[in-house]
Amino acid sequence: MSLYNFSVPFEFPLHFTQGVFDRSNPLLATIVSRLEPARRHRVLFVIDERVAATTPNLFDQLLGYAAAYPDQIALTGPPVIVPGGEAVKNDIAHPLALLKVINDVGLDRQSFIAVIGGGAVLDMVSFAAAIAHRGIRVLRFPTTVLAQADSGVGVKNSINLFGKKNFVGTFVPPFAVINDFDFLDTLERRDRIAGVIEAVKVALLKDAAFFEDLAANTARVVSDNTVLHRAITRSAELHVQHICGNGDPFELGSARPLDFGHWAAHKLESMTAHRLRHGEAVAIGIALDLAYSVRKGFLPEATATRVVRVLETIGFQLWDDALHERGHDGTLTLIQGLREFREHLGGELHITLLRDIGRSFEVTEMDEDAIVESIGDLARFRPANVGR
Repeated sequence: MSLYNFSVPFEFPLHFTQGVFDRSNPLLATIVSRLEPARRHRVLFVIDERVAATTPNLFDQLLGYAAAYPDQIALTGPPVIVPGGEAVKNDIAHPLALLKVINDVGLDRQSFIAVIGGGAVLDMVSFAAAIAHRGIRVLRFPTTVLAQADSGVGVKNSINLFGKKNFVGTFVPPFAVINDFDFLDTLERRDRIAGVIEAVKVALLKDAAFFEDLAANTARVVSDNTVLHRAITRSAELHVQHICGNGDPFELGSARPLDFGHWAAHKLESMTAHRLRHGEAVAIGIALDLAYSVRKGFLPEATATRVVRVLETIGFQLWDDALHERGHDGTLTLIQGLREFREHLGGELHITLLRDIGRSFEVTEMDEDAIVESIGDLARFRPANVGR
């Protein structure tokens, strides 16, 4: 037997800007022509319906921008509007409909799909693009705090199937990610709060100084754009550095070291039919893993308490009645989520926990009795969350 090895280099341009579709801003035209400067590139825009509704002049902006840069950009037709939120990932009809459009307008592997929207829309569209012609170039324009800080700058693309989050998907890096902070001005406060959790998460795992900055500005991080933009920028940089520097960007192994709090969050999202936003579920998942770490002697209680207070001050509610839901056999439904997470990782459990702020480590087993007790610890946050 002969064994052959090869590697494929990827570039991962990450840009921060404002007014990306202003004619005076050449960033998009420069990105599109980065590899073939003499080529006029065909671009199909796909837009989250929530973004289309809150940015009514967006269509005119796209037309005007393409007209201003005719040597670089040729629109394939009107933008495709898709549902926003997790609904777009829950129905396989959405990527199939997009694949039909890709076929109908004749996109090729040197064309671009430019997707403007929240994390779920980015996921679905990037997945469809990845399987069309074995890969069409994707330009991502994340429009939420969560997507700009985390999911929009990843290499994972997916849809949900069989009631399981991200059951079908691919690992394909985007051609570029463009974070335009202007999109954040259209968000509801709830979405601004929910998105900050990924910045808190990656700070806890990788950058104690970043966490201290967030803690010092807890009351302002949601309302002060300067603080919020700084948090998003650092969070996105840390996520991309991890993807490019950890040696396993496509998760060929089992570890998912940036998924702190996510094993519980993924199940809570499906249990609540996505009544809980992803960021809200992750905040509860992080609080649960903090409580578990304290019970197992991994983390000082004072440290966990401090992090919880930061989360509460930002505006997160750290209890949901779904935590008490049980299956027909009496087992907590959330425990089933842990078993599903094991399956998703390839049969071996790898959970990231904390020893201190900025110091993470991995366990390969979780004590289910201690998880149940940790859920009980979270119940003390319930009085502040009546009406969830």
